[in-house]
Order: sequence, then structure tokens, then C-alpha cells
Amino acid sequence: MRAVWKGTIGFGTYAIPVKAYSATEEHNIPLHQVHEPDGGRVRVKWVCEVDGAEVPAAEIAKGYPVPNGDVVLLTAGDFASLLAPTTQSMDVVGFTPADQVDPMYFARSYYLEPEPAGTKPYVLLSEALQQSGRIAIVKVTLRQRETLGALRVRDQVILLETMLWPDEIRRPDFPFLHEDVDLRRGELRNAVSLIEDLTRDFEPGRYTDRYREALEGLIQAKLDGDDVLQPTAAEQAEGVTRLLAALQQGPVEKANEAADKARQARTRAKRASSSAKTS
Repeated sequence: MRAVWKGTIGFGTYAIPVKAYSATEEHNIPLHQVHEPDGGRVRVKWVCEVDGAEVPAAEIAKGYPVPNGDVVLLTAGDFASLLAPTTQSMDVVGFTPADQVDPMYFARSYYLEPEPAGTKPYVLLSEALQQSGRIAIVKVTLRQRETLGALRVRDQVILLETMLWPDEIRRPDFPFLHEDVDLRRGELRNAVSLIEDLTRDFEPGRYTDRYREALEGLIQAKLDGDDVLQPTAAEQAEGVTRLLAALQQGPVEKANEAADKARQARTRAKRASSSAKTS
């Protein structure tokens, strides 16, 4: 794994040097957008809507749209000038019971690995979090932006869970929330009983991505049946045709060139003869 962040956890008088690694990965099957008739890859071009010109990456900046149609241009220098905390520290701002943090706040998970010099304080923090039943609330800067985070322990490894800010959590406002729904006691008792009957320990290995497995099977079946396109076949055939035409036209063009030269020579000779007679 490649570390996505290096820095220190500030915990009391301790400064624990750690590396952060992405703890999750998505196993999506890579699918390209292609031209259906020939299978050619469809590429996206960045085009300016003002002059219609294709824009090179070096000329792409960020801008804030104003309601009247104007744009506030923000350059790399503008972002660099923003007041931001150091990107090399993770400051613990407090501790809280784990059950008080709604999982909805969690965005992404990162494993934290201690540097050799920080192993003992790292293990100390890990054990203290487990025995206290608390998680640490931290602030950390990832990808040039400060974010809220939580430190929790999983299999003796400290995890950093980046969190959404409170104003990034949407509040539900569905019509049924404002209605009085009549629930009968027997109905509720039966629902609870059904839940208890189906309750079991969570075993992640029991669940598989059936859609991905079906898609992999479909792709393999098409490969086995040679149901594929060759995006470059038409281009290669066209190139061969052009090459053959050039080879065939080569001798003809040379013969025509020689004939033209001969005609020009005869014309010059006739002109010279006519001039001599006139003299």
C-alpha cells in the first residue's frame, strides 16, 4: 500500500509519527465508453463554451459562478494563500463515547501505521481508547483541506475515519414524518419477534457482490465465444489499402513522369528546329 499522508498525532505530551493508508478499495469492473459500431474508445475533450476551443490542462483553472453570470477566478496562488493549519499534524480536540457519533458522519477510512519511533505511544493510545470505550475527535488536513475525523481501533490498528461537517448532513423532511401512523400492539410484537428470529452475528464473508460476479461471467462468456470487436482493425485495413495503392501507383507515376520529360524534350527540339529554319 502507498501512504497517502504522513504526520504526527498530537496526544497530550506525545507526538506520535504515523503514516495513513486507504483502508478500503472498490472492486468495480473497468468499463469504457466506446463507439458501438467499431468499439473505438470515446474520449472526453475539455471545450470552452465561449469560443468552442479545446482547452489544454495548463489553462484550466477554478472559478466561482456568480448569479449574474460573472465568474470569480481562483488561481493556484489564491488557494496557497488561504490560511490553513499545517498538513503534518493531526490534533486531538477531544474524546467522546463511540455510540454518540452517528455512522452517517463517517466518510472514508484510513489505517494509521506508526513509525518505529512512535510504536510505544501508538500502542498506548490504542489500548487507552479500547479500555475507555471512547473515540478521539481530531482535525487533520488532507489534500489541502482541513477535515474533521475520528480515531477508533480495529484489530489493534488505529483507524482514522474522516467525517463530514455537521452542515453537510441533510435533514430528512418526508411527509410521513408529520403524520400520525396507527400501529397496533400485536403488529409491533410480531415485527419484533421476526427480527429476533432472524438475528445472527454479522459475518461479512457470507455476502458477495452478485452483480459483479454476473457481469464477470457475462464478459467471460463473450470472450469464450469470440464475441469481441477490434477497434483498430478498420484503421489497419485502411492503412494496408493505402500502402498497396501507393506501391501500385509508384511505377505508373514514374512512367508518367518519364513520358512527360520525353514530351517536353521533343517540344524543345521542335522549337529549336523551327527557330533554325527561320534564321
